[in-house]
Amino acid sequence: MNNRKNLLVGFVLILFTSAQSSPLLAGPPAGSPLKNKVVPVIELSGNGYDRGLKHGILLKKEIAEVYGKWKDDIHKNTGSNADSVIAKFYASTNFEPIIKKLEPDLLEEVKGIAKGSGQPYRDVLCFQLVDEFWVYMDRLRQTNGNHCSGIGVGASNGSPVYIAQNMDVENYMNGYQILLHIAKNKNTPQQYVLSCAGLIALNGVNEYGIGVCVNTLLELNASNDGLPVAFIIRGVLTKKTGKEALEFFQTVKHASGQNYILGLQDKVYDFEASAGKVVRFIPNASNPSLVYYTNHAVANNDIKPWHIKEHNQILAGLAKKDNSVIRFASLKSRLDVSGNSISAEKIKQTLRSKDDLINPVCRDYDIAHSGFTFSSVILTLGKNPSIQLTDASPDQAEYITNFIKK
Repeated sequence: MNNRKNLLVGFVLILFTSAQSSPLLAGPPAGSPLKNKVVPVIELSGNGYDRGLKHGILLKKEIAEVYGKWKDDIHKNTGSNADSVIAKFYASTNFEPIIKKLEPDLLEEVKGIAKGSGQPYRDVLCFQLVDEFWVYMDRLRQTNGNHCSGIGVGASNGSPVYIAQNMDVENYMNGYQILLHIAKNKNTPQQYVLSCAGLIALNGVNEYGIGVCVNTLLELNASNDGLPVAFIIRGVLTKKTGKEALEFFQTVKHASGQNYILGLQDKVYDFEASAGKVVRFIPNASNPSLVYYTNHAVANNDIKPWHIKEHNQILAGLAKKDNSVIRFASLKSRLDVSGNSISAEKIKQTLRSKDDLINPVCRDYDIAHSGFTFSSVILTLGKNPSIQLTDASPDQAEYITNFIKK
């Protein structure tokens, strides 16, 4: 592999590429063999605006490309002009006041991305609202979505905490995977954050051994003035103690129905969060140190009216062909085995699994499908936090480790 260094505005983008020449954020072709493909590491420092400005300048071309594909995807799925859809979505929400109140530094980061990339501020803000846009479309069309499979394993017998997930997103993001390495600055801890060009977060870990992974829960009630998912992810990564992180999750007003797997030094928690409540979920009461999750609520009954029938069918065991139910069963069968410790290798095998070929945990990129595994991530917490991640689906790429150096 060759290292490419791009020095701009006093900071460094470290990009590892394959031996062959390739675009800055080139994605893997479908069906490619397992390789050491590396997600580019974007080094960011300073306050929120400085970080965003650097992000925008460095990835100006890539941000323009992925935003264009995002709008093409909106037009394809709605049949309407994308700018008009985005404008209506923006007008239907009131997220900025709570972002400004709770996470002002992150709002400045969004403004910095807009300035550095030359994209309209409204577009940059709305691009952060991945889950909130799905909520908006669900409200209009009463849809359902199947994204992401998550795992959490508490510390035991000398093994650290692991939290992990396959981050599944729409196809238009393929090739724009990035890993943000955020330097420590005043009250902002050092962080590694999986993201997409022009986006502030998908999941991540900080230097204090606090990490978070997420799963969409469209059936849970949402709020037009709560804190959006991307800002909750980055918000919890500013916390220094487990107590602070838990309080943040359980007291903040949530904009979208979402499941959060939260890792705190030596423990794991799973929370189903809606606009009305946050409920802890434990898959197996006899083993609270193990969690696994897909995309259907189990513990939280704050359900949208049009999803109640479907929700009740799942809880009654009458939805065995549901995508999320099938993936959940796959995780359970592989992980919930008494007496067996769960290693990082076991987690990798699970995240690479395709026990059901139509509804697999691992989703290869395929232009004919609507979504794929953007990256598979394993966060190791405790005293030596790290992030292992793949460029696209883990059956086609090796996990590459990045350690937080204190």
